[in-house]
Amino acid sequence: MKGPLFYSKILLFGEYGIIKDSKGLSIPYNFYKGALKSANNLSDSAKQSNESLNRFANYLENLQSEDLVLFDIKTLKNDIANGMYFDSSIPQGYGVGSSGALVAAIYDKYAQDKITVLENLTREKLLKLKTIFGKMESFFHGKSSGLDPLNSYLSLPILINSKDNIESTILPTQNKEGKGAVFLLDSGMVGETAPMVQIFMEQMKNEGFRNIIKEKFVKHTDACVEHFLNGDIKGLFGHVKQLSHVVLDNFKPMIPKQFHQLWQKGIESNDYYLKLCGSGGGGYILGFTEDIEKAKQALKGHKLEVVYNF
Repeated sequence: MKGPLFYSKILLFGEYGIIKDSKGLSIPYNFYKGALKSANNLSDSAKQSNESLNRFANYLENLQSEDLVLFDIKTLKNDIANGMYFDSSIPQGYGVGSSGALVAAIYDKYAQDKITVLENLTREKLLKLKTIFGKMESFFHGKSSGLDPLNSYLSLPILINSKDNIESTILPTQNKEGKGAVFLLDSGMVGETAPMVQIFMEQMKNEGFRNIIKEKFVKHTDACVEHFLNGDIKGLFGHVKQLSHVVLDNFKPMIPKQFHQLWQKGIESNDYYLKLCGSGGGGYILGFTEDIEKAKQALKGHKLEVVYNF
């Protein structure tokens, strides 16, 4: 048995902001993927995944009482007993949606009366899917928006206008010859979502921090989304720089210490600008540059993966 492939995602804009109704833009990232598989003799990692799926199945069984979604629990548990696991190349704790892909795969295979990718996806249907996925993914790291699994399930870019207004969207065509790029920078360490979100929620109790989020963070995030989708590169980079600054000044705990200086260096030199990829604390850091060769020179010794070309 081998199920269909589900891809990783990158939240280009909106990390933390979407909790406070900023815009957001999430795109599928096909470099990493996962699928449900079965085997008689499980490797250590497959065994771990199988045990985790078993706990997840019990969680989903309890979730059914909320009348949100029904699963074929009997078949799911039977498949798990017969050695089912999630075979994935998506790195965990890197902000690219490893649990999201798993949630999408389980919903796709075991949900009854499921909303499919082929039907007309109205806003109501998208929101219902997002709610279901949010509840399912909460098993893995506390509160979940449901966006990662939604992105993985649909394999489409998702534009978040506000909490209850989301739509699939089309990205400007990439310019493969272009010098500008969005890239992933490997921090070399794993990040954990729950503690980072906890720090953010604590800081939100402080009025000064709330004002910064509203007046600066959300403002620049919204502008970045608009400029990116309209292909306005000049406008985009002006706001990405501001956003990078706001994050460095106000989200220090989410940025691994050894990257504080590199972050600052990018803002000062204009060779690249860094921002959080997901909740931060490790994993990938997202970079934007108008000249990828310059950025590679400036970030020598670090691993860069280009995800989009301007």
